[in-house]
Amino acid sequence: MISFPRKVYAIVAQVPPGRVITYGAIARLLGDPRKAREVGWALAATPDQEPPLPAHRVINARGGLSGSAFGGRAVRRALLEAEGVEFLGDGCVDLDRYLWIPIELSDSTADTATGE
Repeated sequence: MISFPRKVYAIVAQVPPGRVITYGAIARLLGDPRKAREVGWALAATPDQEPPLPAHRVINARGGLSGSAFGGRAVRRALLEAEGVEFLGDGCVDLDRYLWIPIELSDSTADTATGE
């Protein structure tokens, strides 16, 4: 059986450059929308690997950056901006524009996909 963290890593590895996914959307893909926090814990414990996991593409349900892993918010923001992701004045990403919704969630609304 594949561990929960490895399932999280497999989803995050699929997020294309210039797009983002929420912790809640990953939890929904894994079958339990209540596990968004556990998704964050799994990402915080990500082992070093090559190529590195694009964990900077995982954001919270409001479109903001959470936590201090992966170099902190400023580093993750710079990585996203380098991929063409623009931030709004409140420091959040426009989810309507940048949210990546995998085929498994494509029938859901954006609010449902973000975990709200």
